[in-house]
Amino acid sequence: METMAVKTILIVDDETDIRRSLGGILRDEGFEVQEAVNGDGAFALIEEAMPDLVLLDIWMEGFEQGLDVLVRLREEYPYLPVVMISGHGNIETAVKATKIGAYDFIDKPLSYDKILLTINNAFNYLRLAEENLALKKKATKRYNLTGQSQPVQKLKQQIELVSPTNAWVLINGENGTGKEVVARTIHRLSRLAERPLVEVNCAAIPEELIESELFGHEKGAFTGASSRKRGKFDLANHGTLFLDEIGDMSLKTQAKILRILEEQKFERIGGIKTIHVEVRVIAATNKNLEQEIEKGNFRQDLFYRLNVIPLHVPPLRERKEDISLLIRDFIEDYARENGTERKAVTPRVIERLEAWNWPGNVRELKNTVERLLILSPGPVIESLDPVMGAAFGSLAPEVPGDIMAPRPFREAKADFERAFIKARLEEHGWNVTQTAEAIDMDRTSLHKKMKSLGLNEERE
Repeated sequence: METMAVKTILIVDDETDIRRSLGGILRDEGFEVQEAVNGDGAFALIEEAMPDLVLLDIWMEGFEQGLDVLVRLREEYPYLPVVMISGHGNIETAVKATKIGAYDFIDKPLSYDKILLTINNAFNYLRLAEENLALKKKATKRYNLTGQSQPVQKLKQQIELVSPTNAWVLINGENGTGKEVVARTIHRLSRLAERPLVEVNCAAIPEELIESELFGHEKGAFTGASSRKRGKFDLANHGTLFLDEIGDMSLKTQAKILRILEEQKFERIGGIKTIHVEVRVIAATNKNLEQEIEKGNFRQDLFYRLNVIPLHVPPLRERKEDISLLIRDFIEDYARENGTERKAVTPRVIERLEAWNWPGNVRELKNTVERLLILSPGPVIESLDPVMGAAFGSLAPEVPGDIMAPRPFREAKADFERAFIKARLEEHGWNVTQTAEAIDMDRTSLHKKMKSLGLNEERE
């Protein structure tokens, strides 16, 4: 059975009776206790063994004062929680200690119940802070823009330039290229990183609900509105609003959003109170908005309002040198999230994956790698067979590496026919009838072709 680590608490107080009585209570509660009469003694103990929490007297007669020790602790050990205790405390001192970085402030005479409650709350707060930091690191990893290709390097440079500003950004790119990754990276590198990033998928919200989603509503505003709801604009106040698939909104909703973007104020549905907001807007679309304007599907004034800084996310087919790096990241992510061993991939498999055009871009590649990890036996992925078929049947057939070598046309044609027919046969489980139908070829002719190409022997 796994045992919990014993927490260590350092008591810094010049009164022997306080150290003795408080230390006894804490030891009875299962804590290890260190004691120091001043700041120098405290730092000497901390250098030997880091405590989990410090109880620090704010007034130590004849010694360095508690607030000065607190300042040093915050400078040298910023993540060590400190609870101040004092018999001479007042509101001004408590506020000052909290501003310096104390977790809490407790007056003497000490209530031991309150001391224990404060300590436990501090440890819970520290645990949540550590979990939050771990989640942030995980999110940062997840939303990193992977790649060393020239298009990606250019995009990364643009992101670094635009992120610290308050400029609005319009991200354009095909489905699956990573527009959300770009938006989250901009927010993470911005001055608003500690403020909320609120995402709105404009394509996923029904037309009749999008106003309620964006602006919120008051109780009773319409049937089913049983309580007040804050809208996305309200939730993103002083933060970043990410409008994904902006090109899929109706003209009616576009007009309302344009008004809010220009005025930075709105009313909830059914409400009369004007709500003022201040948000940075990042929008994304997979459509050519200039063409949509010509078709009458998108407002030109809204386009100009959003298109302050345009960013283009390149499709995967234009950055194929990044595929091996993406595959590495996907394998590491999968192993970490599922607690499995990392699998290796043969160079030939990577070459074949790099040869594909990836119409679904990075999202399609990620799904393909995960299927390979799940369906491939053994520690090494040596074949694409597990992903061939309906889900990935259009992968370009594996052709001989010397297909373009100088030689008679007849030999090159035979090599290509063999590779093509073999790939289609594998796709259909070597079912000749199904393969013949798929490639629009007579079944008897396919049998003859297989025999002439030596595929019958390979099938056996």
